Amino acid sequence: MKSLRYYFVGNDLDDLEHLEEELEEGGISTPQIHVLSLNDGEMAKHPHLHEVQSITKLDLVHSTLLGAAVGVFGLCAIVSSAYLFNLTETVGWLPFIFLAVLVFGFCSWEGGLIGISISNYKFRRFDDELKEGKHILFVDVTQDQEGILKPIVSNHPNVASAGTGKPMPVVLSFLQKHFGVIRNT
Repeated sequence: MKSLRYYFVGNDLDDLEHLEEELEEGGISTPQIHVLSLNDGEMAKHPHLHEVQSITKLDLVHSTLLGAAVGVFGLCAIVSSAYLFNLTETVGWLPFIFLAVLVFGFCSWEGGLIGISISNYKFRRFDDELKEGKHILFVDVTQDQEGILKPIVSNHPNVASAGTGKPMPVVLSFLQKHFGVIRNT
């Protein structure tokens, strides 16, 4: 079944908490609802809100994967160069394989370092709102649940629609809903 992520911007965590409770009462499960905020102190006062984990606010995974892709390119370039220029006949494969693995590891590590210093690419469009002290509520819903979402959100005039996006992978959603794994993404 096709899903979609709906984003909403609000400046009052109490209102977002009431909205989340109403969505849950309407049949949308807690793992489908998340709140992104830079104000961790205020979020701590609202334990019912399903907060985005600090590590997920950063672009660590995405940037590490990009770094790994660059590392694979470097690995292939090193191994290919060693083979094409017959360098392996004089010194063997071991130094080139070691260098290739080292380059791959370095690129992945560097990507992770870059990622830990920037916001998650999925949330960058909300950087201005977050810096203004606003909060982002996002809800992953199936087509069947869209009829639940829209009327409930319309009862909250201080919550503005902020577009749609790609939802959490179905596997992660299933694990969260049924096993409580990967609590906040």
